[in-house]
Order: sequence, then structure tokens, then C-alpha cells
Amino acid sequence: MKEGLLFLAHRIPFPPNKGDKIRSFHLLKHLASRYRVHLGAFVDDPEDWQYADALKPYCASLKLVPLRPRRARLMSLAGLLTGEALTLPYYRHAEFTQWARGLAADGSVSRGLAFSSAMAQFLPRNLERRVLDMVDVDSDKWTQYASTRRWPLSWLYAREGRRLAAWEARVAADVDATLLVSHDEAALLRARVPQASHKIAAFENGVDAEYFSPARDYPDPYAADVRGVVFTGAMDYWPNIDAVIWFAERIFPAVRDRVPGAQFTIVGSRPAEAVLALARQPGVVVTGRVADVRPWLAHAACAVAPLRIARGVQNKVLEAMAMARWVAATPQAAEGIRAEAGRDYRLVRDEADFARVVIETLRSQTRNPAARDCVLRHYDWDRNVAVIDPWLAAAPAAPPLETCAA
Repeated sequence: MKEGLLFLAHRIPFPPNKGDKIRSFHLLKHLASRYRVHLGAFVDDPEDWQYADALKPYCASLKLVPLRPRRARLMSLAGLLTGEALTLPYYRHAEFTQWARGLAADGSVSRGLAFSSAMAQFLPRNLERRVLDMVDVDSDKWTQYASTRRWPLSWLYAREGRRLAAWEARVAADVDATLLVSHDEAALLRARVPQASHKIAAFENGVDAEYFSPARDYPDPYAADVRGVVFTGAMDYWPNIDAVIWFAERIFPAVRDRVPGAQFTIVGSRPAEAVLALARQPGVVVTGRVADVRPWLAHAACAVAPLRIARGVQNKVLEAMAMARWVAATPQAAEGIRAEAGRDYRLVRDEADFARVVIETLRSQTRNPAARDCVLRHYDWDRNVAVIDPWLAAAPAAPPLETCAA
């Protein structure tokens, strides 16, 4: 009989339509073939409740807990009194804690995996093996946020960066292994927590290359005279919002001046008001949620990743590369991706460089088979996610350190 494994996720891992949910779903799918998985996750989008049944084939049991963002933000302010990172009380939930501890107490699970650093607070102490998929060093992202905002948000975000970094270091020292989405992220965490460097590693994301295949026949969503420039991503996420605003306002006008048929299409769910307002600009289209992003990628002349705030690996870049599209990406968007600039994607350094690269790509309108080859070489889900297996299976090498569980 398979051993029981506790899988704790900060967001329901279905549907796999955004970065963290793509990774958590493929991780769940992999682990379900090896363990009896007891999945606990928060649901922060009411539309996601409909997917509970889709997860049941992978789970021995399923615990989904509603998370209401407004209420959670208010609860997170308790961190200002306790001195902890606001991220921790944002997710703190007594019923969730009791459920996890109950499974460990009755022997239903012998191993635990927390997906994201905030979920480490729910890992029971009496498990044989406790592993954290931190994914990104999120504290650095908060520090980046601070540099883009005015006081008091700049102060609040800088504080969160410091306090969350302290929590990440504490957890990495405590658990049996910490995994991240790229070798760059792992190196950053090792530098911050050198005493835990021997148990910090990476398993990289993957791409379903059969699904994201340029060989399929996709309906063309663009008008006949359009030369498409596309950005894909969740459009209520601040780094994505900042990226498309910067590109639309500071770069795209120069592109459209030189290529009048250029259209910048922003494809993604829940666009913020600031994103919707961009559609008033000539040549900019905001789609909102779409059933399938592949037609928008397949028929675009160029994909762009103009991120100025980023950590980890950008799935949007990998998916466009899998579709054999040229991607123009900032250094932040390209960080952690095992690809060669100039061959697999085009690296842009500033606004003028970005406009030049996009104009050249629109005029050539060529596909980039090297990009897909790169994805096939380095980003196979089955191969990459298997890195986690020995970390979960191994016996603890040393007595556990001071508890980090709530």
C-alpha cells in the first residue's frame, strides 16, 4: 500500500492556467502516482470551487478552505502587532491546522510537502519527512515592490521583504529539504541560509509541449491586417500589470509608428482597471479571460515579457517558446530560464532596445524553432518534477531543528 503524503497548497492546484497552479498541479499529478495524497488548499477565487471534482482522482482526501482576500488582508494586519511577516496571518486558519495535524496524528500521512513558504506553518512536526517547495524567494519580490511604490506602501513592502526573508531562512533551516523553481533561486536562498545549503535544491518547471504545439491548426483571433504582439498572464497580478502598462505606454507607441498594423493584445483573466484603461490607446486590445491562449500565441508575430518585477521562472515565456514564437524579454523575465539569448529568445535592455527588437520581429514574422527545441531539451515536466522524489523518500539526516510550525 502506498504511503500517505500531506500536500499543502496556498491555492487550489486546478485549473493549471497560471504559474503557481501549473507547477502545483504537475507536482500533485506526479506525487499521486507514488503516494496516497491528502491535499489541503485554499480557494481564493469563487470560480475555482467547480474544479474540486477534477482533483479527486489524484487524492485520497481533499480539504478545500475558502479564503476571502479582503478578510485575509485585514487578518494579515495582525502581523504588525506580532512582528511577523503579514503573509503568515493572511493564510493562518485554525481548522486547516487541525486537519493537517489530525492526519499526522492518526498515521494517515508519514510525509509532508508544503507548496510556498507560507504553507510551512501548517506542516506537522511528527512527520518522517518534511519538504518545502518554496518555488520563489518571495521576500525579494516584496523588496522589489517597495522600490516602485511611494510611502506608506514602500515602507510596508520593505518591511514585508525583511520579515518574510527571516521566515524563509527559518523554514529552510528547519525542514528536511527546500526546493525552488530555478538554480538561480536556489543559489539566492543558499547565500541567505548557508547553514542549510546542503538541503536546498531546485526542480525546474516544465511545459506540456504536446499541448503547446505549433503544429496544430488554431483559429486566428486577429484581424487579417494585424501584426500581433501578445502578452499572456493573470492581469490582477501587480508585476503583470506594471509590465503591460510600461510596454503599452512607453514602448508600443514607437512600435506602432513604424509598424502601423501592430496590435498589442493583453490576454489574461481579471484585468485590473488600469489594464482595462489601456484599451483606449490605439492598437491595444484587452481580452480578459479566454478559453485557450494558444491561438493568440500561434498567430502572433511576437510575444513580449516586459516584466520589471519578477522572481523565479516565467511560464508565459516558456509557453510562447514552446509555440516556436520569438519572445522579447527583459532580464527579469528571462532570469532562471535555461536558454540562449539571441538564439532561443531576444533579450531587451531598455525601452529603445525593446521597441527595436519588436519592430524587427514584426517585420520578419518568422517562427523560432530553436525556442521550441530549447523547451523540449530542458522543460519536460516528468523529468523535472522527479527531482523531488529522493528528497521526500530519504530518512532525516539529523535531528529536527527548532519548530517552525504554528
